[in-house]
Amino acid sequence: MHQLTLAEIARGLADKKFSSEELTKVLLARIAQLDPQLNSFISLTEDLALQQAKAADARRANGESGALLGAPIAHKDLFCTQGIRTSCGSKMLDNFKAPYDATVVAKLAAAGAVTLGKTNMDEFAMGSANESSYYGPVKNPWNLEYVPGGSSGGSAAAVAARLLPAATGTDTGGSIRQPAALTNLTGLKPTYGRVSRWGMIAYASSLDQGGPLARTAEDCAILLQGMAGFDPQDSTSIDEPVPDYSAGLNGSLQGLRIGVPKEYFSAGLDPRIADLVMASVEELKKLGAVVKEISLPNMQHAIPAYYVIAPAEASSNLSRFDGVRFGYRCEDPKNLEDLYKRSRGEGFGPEVQRRIMVGAYALSAGYYDAYYLKAQKIRRLIKNDFMAAFNEVDIILGPTTPNPAWKLGAKNSDPVAEYLEDVYTITANLAGLPGLSMPAGFVDGLPVGVQLLAPYFQEGRLLNVAHQYQQNTDWHTRTPTGF
Repeated sequence: MHQLTLAEIARGLADKKFSSEELTKVLLARIAQLDPQLNSFISLTEDLALQQAKAADARRANGESGALLGAPIAHKDLFCTQGIRTSCGSKMLDNFKAPYDATVVAKLAAAGAVTLGKTNMDEFAMGSANESSYYGPVKNPWNLEYVPGGSSGGSAAAVAARLLPAATGTDTGGSIRQPAALTNLTGLKPTYGRVSRWGMIAYASSLDQGGPLARTAEDCAILLQGMAGFDPQDSTSIDEPVPDYSAGLNGSLQGLRIGVPKEYFSAGLDPRIADLVMASVEELKKLGAVVKEISLPNMQHAIPAYYVIAPAEASSNLSRFDGVRFGYRCEDPKNLEDLYKRSRGEGFGPEVQRRIMVGAYALSAGYYDAYYLKAQKIRRLIKNDFMAAFNEVDIILGPTTPNPAWKLGAKNSDPVAEYLEDVYTITANLAGLPGLSMPAGFVDGLPVGVQLLAPYFQEGRLLNVAHQYQQNTDWHTRTPTGF
């Protein structure tokens, strides 16, 4: 059962081949057996899962149907879940039980999804390797000595190891797409505002976006269908109709215009990944697509702009964690200043502290214009590059990451080297565009992903292209040894 995709589970439940309760018990046993190797979960919710599975079976018995009704999933541990620990991978929130459900959690629960637990993540979603978690690093199931990517690495590792068919993630600078690439999954970052951020603990509010991680584009379409939609509780949510993503999967790619930016193929890209990217281009050409070289001239400025904007927003968002209202509080504070300093110093890990300091500096008097304002102007130039490109092409294709996964601890002493792994993904967040990573091959036994970008609200087009590619390749079906 653990090898079934979301789509196959939906068909199996509809045909009464198994019940949601049976499937849930199988997967919970599998997590208990295998997750100690991976550390992909922070919390398991066995009682809730079995209760939800029984309720889903009862709903099906009463004639209800739905692709997510009875389907087991997990949530990245920054989606608030009522009465369940929501830690954000941090000591700061180790004891925090959310008093309400995030909109994404509530929507998926209403659709009948079964929550198996909360997945491990980089602390406050700050990282590209899933090594900054208070609960320890997540291991990549393709090689347990390597990182799974971050910050949604727990969700990615759990799905890649077949502990469950799909999971939610969030993407601030590539945190769905990059771990998807490094673990052989399909991961989708929707258009900014497509999925509600209400109840999603913020890292950088103008960049964060929730989305699905699964093995196939078809499964991502099913999960996104349940997550997407306008939410009046979220001021950044956009009131735009949600199409039937699954209905558009089988559209022809005849005449589809694919742009390949020349800037993607610089010295920083592993040439073996470049070869796999071009092989995927040839595959799409066989399906009728037309390919042309394009230019994104301001891409070189994306990383410095992002690493001013994101930490600036983080320093503001994380100021609420002060030891006063909720979360970690230091022992025996001498006075209010001591309470603030020691609660934050003891509650936040080194990477979070680093980004808070960078962000506070960029926003400080005398430096705001020099750094933050300039970064926002670069952000506009990057968006303008995309708008010009999308006048010529329908989607943009390139590598998701410049390198395959690296060994645990290999980049801990050089944060900038880790930041550079996001070079191809962060532009979509700066511009607010939808992006998808899909499996495209292996380098030294480690998975490699290809990224697709599309104009605003064209998630359906990305899913269509990825699905057609997956109908003609088998990379996405490969399973890590031992899982």
